[in-house]
Amino acid sequence: MAISLELIKALREKSGAGMADCKNVLAEADGDIEKAMELLRKKGIAKAAKRSDRETAEGLVKVLANDENNLGYIFELCAETDFVVRSDQFQQFANKLVETVKSVKAGNKDELLAAQMDGSSVSESLEALSSVVGEKLELKKYEVLASNGTVGAYSHAGEQIGVIVALDKPGQADLARDIAMQIAASNPKYILPADVDASEIEKEKDIYAEQLRKEGKPEEMIEKILTGKMSKYYEEVCLTEQEFIKDETKKIKNLLGDVKVEKFVRIAL
Repeated sequence: MAISLELIKALREKSGAGMADCKNVLAEADGDIEKAMELLRKKGIAKAAKRSDRETAEGLVKVLANDENNLGYIFELCAETDFVVRSDQFQQFANKLVETVKSVKAGNKDELLAAQMDGSSVSESLEALSSVVGEKLELKKYEVLASNGTVGAYSHAGEQIGVIVALDKPGQADLARDIAMQIAASNPKYILPADVDASEIEKEKDIYAEQLRKEGKPEEMIEKILTGKMSKYYEEVCLTEQEFIKDETKKIKNLLGDVKVEKFVRIAL
């Protein structure tokens, strides 16, 4: 019998299983949704769906750049426990997903989940692995950076932190990697001081000024002291103002010279 889209959607909502799995078992069950649910459970597919409210707190952050260094990808693949993350099955899946990203060049997470991997969609393969390992698995984040300049990628701390960064000039692969490493280690919120929202600046100034008043500093001194305080603040939150982790005598803006950082993405577990 023909299986309607409405029936497939109803089973998907009830079970949490993928559309293809729902269609297949409904065909096998002649459209009987309860029998189809039973078939999903027997196949171990609905079992994984029951974990949908569990937290996926462990995982890996994978990064990669194309051979031309003008396109970068980053994704976060998670499970419930570190035990599963360290398993060969999870690690192999993550590595296959890297190869899939390279080949399909998905523009967003939905496109990647719909992409084919080993004869099934990434989403279906993830559900199948979830049934095997007995935990909820999730592709939490996926982002792409493209540039007419250079894109660098860096993975840190056993793939617990990943960064992709775009520079505005081509042929800067080594510099891009150094900048990605800096971002991984120092976690800046902004690229330039000019990027900091005015309301955030005023909030920080108010906090510092109140601290100084409590220390008994006269009002005429507070403004001068605030200049130094804000300079230190920019060093904490702005990439260009930070000391280079490989050489603290240099700031990132000195390292960059006339090269500009266009954008970066940092994911940390």
